[in-house]
Amino acid sequence: MSFGTRPFAALGASALREGLLDGQFSAREAAEACLARIGRYDGGVGSFLEVTPEMALRAADEVDEKVAMRRFEELGPLAGVPVAFKDNMNLAGAHTTCGSRVLAGHVARETAVCVQRVLDAGAIPIGKLNMDEFAFGSSTETSAFGRTCNPWDLERVPGGSSGGSAAAVAAGFVPIALGSDAGGSIRQPACLCGVVGVKPTYGLVSRQGVEAFAESLDQVGPFTRCVEDAALAIDVLAGRWSAGAWQTELSRAVRDDVRGMRVGMVPSFMDVAGLSGEMREAVLRAADALALQGASLREVEIPGAQVAMDAYRVLGPCRAFENLACFDLARYGVEDAQKLPLAVGAEARRRIVLGGYLLSTDEGARYRSAAKEVCRRIVDDYKHAFGSVDVILAPVTPRAAFRFGEITDPTEMHLSDMFTVSVNLAGNTAMSMPMGLGSQTGLPVGVQIIAAAGGEREMLRAAAALERAIGGPSVAPLFSA
Repeated sequence: MSFGTRPFAALGASALREGLLDGQFSAREAAEACLARIGRYDGGVGSFLEVTPEMALRAADEVDEKVAMRRFEELGPLAGVPVAFKDNMNLAGAHTTCGSRVLAGHVARETAVCVQRVLDAGAIPIGKLNMDEFAFGSSTETSAFGRTCNPWDLERVPGGSSGGSAAAVAAGFVPIALGSDAGGSIRQPACLCGVVGVKPTYGLVSRQGVEAFAESLDQVGPFTRCVEDAALAIDVLAGRWSAGAWQTELSRAVRDDVRGMRVGMVPSFMDVAGLSGEMREAVLRAADALALQGASLREVEIPGAQVAMDAYRVLGPCRAFENLACFDLARYGVEDAQKLPLAVGAEARRRIVLGGYLLSTDEGARYRSAAKEVCRRIVDDYKHAFGSVDVILAPVTPRAAFRFGEITDPTEMHLSDMFTVSVNLAGNTAMSMPMGLGSQTGLPVGVQIIAAAGGEREMLRAAAALERAIGGPSVAPLFSA
């Protein structure tokens, strides 16, 4: 099923709404085409853990009924748009496994607030997406239900922990997918899969009904193939939309230019050992593109970011241990709590043991105190930097997508998030913006755009300017047919 000469896989939310209202296709046709594409191709990608065709077609029929009755004032800004959800987000009637066999039989009784807001805006619920077990990982290799492959190269990882979400958008299965980000778990896979990925300001999107890795760090956000869709999705997730309106404040803001915008560059980020040449080039190209459109470039420093990974590796396992301890295991299928360490994978066991140690020993208490002091320092560093710039450009991750099994050292794997974790510790907003293909690997590369808490408007303006200059992401060539 095509819209004009373009397949549904290439369409974003705006084009889908346009075709729906013009009568070029129905929401059911779009949903059926989406489901058929997943059935045909996802066996090779592994992005979905569960597909929900009954829910999808029921929601599509409700949209079609409103269109047929010309009740356009009742339609939300995502009417008829297929959306899928990371499998730590509850959708009533669907499984929520968090990528773990511990929760393999669990069917959600309620729907997470973030998911419900998307559904209330008219979206078509397509299914649940693969993830690293309990969001513990950076490659989606730790899922108990099998790995997800990068649509640009099926022998490489999609990133993590929201790898299923990034892959589903990159393969053209859905135009919008939701993920969660506690230290880079939206931005890093978005970069490796060549799509847009946004971590909103901490607290902007409700986490009620989302199984948390670390509730003091987690934030739900969207993956998309264009900046306008990301802006639209953020406003929907934040509850900032009204029925009958096809645009939101942020989706209109992305049309503004960047003349006079102050863009910060962090020299110490660019000189980090291990940063690949093509990722460094992506940041420099982004800076040049913004400067050509009237932005000014300035150097800033975030000294606390140098030790952000150390703080994260203390606070993250502590929060993870506390959250896992809150599970009513009998409800989720494990009657004996002592069996939990045997039921989960190696990475989850590693974090359970480390979190327990850090929370129960005097030495752990000292580490926690030092980590909290680092967080305060990072908050102050960012506040100082944003006194002189509107956004900061930085790398997203040190390298392009790596091959499965290539990184086996947990410490090296954690370094995938070296440029992203400081944003979570500070509660700021940030996103990954595709910058085409790397000169060395031919794989997707990207740039991170960071803004102060509440600074989504400026961040998305900068991203839209890059999209105009560089071009937006496309469906991966293996799945472009």
